[in-house]
Amino acid sequence: MGPRYGREAPLTVQHLNQLLLVCSLVLLVAVAAVRISSRSGLPSLLVYLGIGVLMGQDGIAHIHFDNAELTQVIGYAALVVILAEGGLGTKWKEIGPALPAASTLALAGVAVSVGVTAASAHYLVGLEWRQALIIGAVVSSTDAAAVFSVLRKIPLPARVTGTLEAESGFNDAPVVILVVAFSRSGPVEHWYVLLGEIALELAIGAAIGLAVGWLGAWGLRHVALPASGLYPIAVMAIAVTAYAAGALAHGSGFLAVYLASMVLGNAKLPHWPATRGFADGLGWIAQIGMFVLLGLLVTPHELGDDVWPALVIGLALTVIARPLSVVLCLLPFRVPWQEQTLMSWAGLRGAVPIILATIPMVSGVDGSRRIFNIVFVLVVVYTLVQGPTLPWLARTLRLGRGPEAADLGIESAPLERLRGHLLSVSIPEGSKMHGVEVNELRLPAGAAVTLVVREGTSFVPMPSTVLRRGDELLVVATDPVRDAAERRLRAVGRGGKLAGWLGTDGEEREA
Repeated sequence: MGPRYGREAPLTVQHLNQLLLVCSLVLLVAVAAVRISSRSGLPSLLVYLGIGVLMGQDGIAHIHFDNAELTQVIGYAALVVILAEGGLGTKWKEIGPALPAASTLALAGVAVSVGVTAASAHYLVGLEWRQALIIGAVVSSTDAAAVFSVLRKIPLPARVTGTLEAESGFNDAPVVILVVAFSRSGPVEHWYVLLGEIALELAIGAAIGLAVGWLGAWGLRHVALPASGLYPIAVMAIAVTAYAAGALAHGSGFLAVYLASMVLGNAKLPHWPATRGFADGLGWIAQIGMFVLLGLLVTPHELGDDVWPALVIGLALTVIARPLSVVLCLLPFRVPWQEQTLMSWAGLRGAVPIILATIPMVSGVDGSRRIFNIVFVLVVVYTLVQGPTLPWLARTLRLGRGPEAADLGIESAPLERLRGHLLSVSIPEGSKMHGVEVNELRLPAGAAVTLVVREGTSFVPMPSTVLRRGDELLVVATDPVRDAAERRLRAVGRGGKLAGWLGTDGEEREA
């Protein structure tokens, strides 16, 4: 028998040392496993879940872990970080046009999916209605981590990517409310009460998220922190504040953190590349910890009787419920059938449904362990099928984007006492700024290129200096023209020296 970490096991210093050693080894193995998942096309959750199962009581480490409440708390915390990272990386140019369709999928689509899946679980598998409704609600949420990790590797049209990413960020909130409602003791509330509760919590969460995001972005753009390393910490702190404020106000904290992060991610904050790298690293750590913990919680030898019900329910969800919800919800938006087909297949489930399956366990619902096992098997099997086949389906449906001019990497540092900004500009391969002279940038008055770094050598450019790919520029801009200077730089990066005359501006547009 290995160590036991459950409700009744006190955490001693020896246990803490063991946990630290195990966690460090798991983290190293999991980081190495990232390459496996990226090469195979599998969502990383399967690799990390497998690590957790191998460490569990039926695995090589024989660690017995059965604390569903702790798993739920840590899972919620990890989900906040994952949603924050996803929101920071979401571009408004993609999510803006897709917002109505994504909102419809996240609300009406969830309702359709819950109804069809619950009916299948009741009539085909024989589950009681309460258990069937819980499973229907749990698996109706698409997973943000799985969607972000898979879709951002596939060059899909911006409308498809934006719709799926926004849906995965939005639909956690109504699903959590439904799962909690179905897991309560006593009769389930009337449907119109649930609808009112969902609408109110979403409205509160959206308002708080947008407000916190806007205030945080304004503060970071106008206050120079003493060290650049504080900006990533401040951004994540603002995102977590949005979740906490939304939850304390009885709103949707998950929606609040996603919207706040999205506002921050599109606000052109100082030291943005460092912030994105920091958030990306935190997102990976959150995924690894959450998935490994969920793998520890499952008991493989108990899954045998639940494999067939999971396959039946998953088939109904994947083949009937998801396509039906997509077709009905996207009908008013005239989305081509190819995109509807891909969106139907890309409704990836991941750690979120498994985390939500711990809610009935903590609430003491009859048969909650079976619900957890069914959800676990369903997620693993259908993620294994859907994830790797998405690129093939996209190619078959001829959905993809052509090559685009590479965007510039621009990092901004505020010069508070000088009332200006220092922009660090990297010219990547494929940028149309290659071959443009400095004077042809036509920067607004109050902005100027002060230094060029080329192949390790820095020099002050002349107006006739020709810029090349791989160059790094230092551009000084006063406060009033900072945004205009960045827009102009991005425009030249996309359209070359004739940007503006040929209709290319600095705003990112839908592909």
